[in-house]
Amino acid sequence: MDKNHRLSKFLRARRALVRPEDHQMPSGTRRTPGLRREEVAVLAGVSTDYYVRLEQGRERNPSSQVLGALAAALLLADEEAAYLRALVDPPQRGESRPVREYAGPQLVALLDAWPDTPALVYGRHLDLLAVNSLGEALFSWLGSETSLITALFLNPAAHDFYRDWAVVAQGCVAALRAANPAPDDPRLQELVGELAVRSHDFARMWGRHEVRAKTASAKRFHHPLVGDLTLNFETFSVHSAPGQHLVVYRADPDSPAEQSLALLGSFSLTESPDAHYEGHISHDLP
Repeated sequence: MDKNHRLSKFLRARRALVRPEDHQMPSGTRRTPGLRREEVAVLAGVSTDYYVRLEQGRERNPSSQVLGALAAALLLADEEAAYLRALVDPPQRGESRPVREYAGPQLVALLDAWPDTPALVYGRHLDLLAVNSLGEALFSWLGSETSLITALFLNPAAHDFYRDWAVVAQGCVAALRAANPAPDDPRLQELVGELAVRSHDFARMWGRHEVRAKTASAKRFHHPLVGDLTLNFETFSVHSAPGQHLVVYRADPDSPAEQSLALLGSFSLTESPDAHYEGHISHDLP
């Protein structure tokens, strides 16, 4: 898919998510949700004909000023606006050869230094690259699967584990798009193609074209061994390995979740060492 069609699909999807009242405009009677094309054109300060050409993929090179105006009209966050610009001017791709994505030894050592804190590292396609013992115990439902987003949409256990599955799923889809501003990446195309065919939920969420990196928040889990627990988490970009992220979970002090994590940690210590990952997981990725 060329950049013009990617841009047109993004504009149509984002236009449908903006309500007229978000711009203090009367909603009136509408056949479809969102803004009309002429309304976006007025808000962005371009002609309706020009905007229509953008949505139809017939306009090839909108200026930076036009893209900024469209981002404002469509109420795009900074990450979404950056993604819009990347659709027009994609990042330069490296050589077309397999790239081994792995968590570096210092990062793995950092995870292992937190025996009482679940922590993991994932790559730009949401592949699990490293996890410490308590993190592995927390995410035991994954089994041998290392693609977090594949497990989220294709493993029924995900719906039991995440008590707010729909929120988590939409956030992961948005994060996958945010981490991959070059949509013609072969690994991304393969992953999205498989999930779109096998999961109606993924196809619907991907079609919303939301772009949002993971940040600090809280998640509610249901673990088969320790039951319900709510954990706060923080996501950090790994600057030594662009595209990788470190996720650290924690429980509030003296909370039931803290007790559940301690219990889960004691269970993990009684398991066979063979049940744990060997420090880090590597993938040959295009």
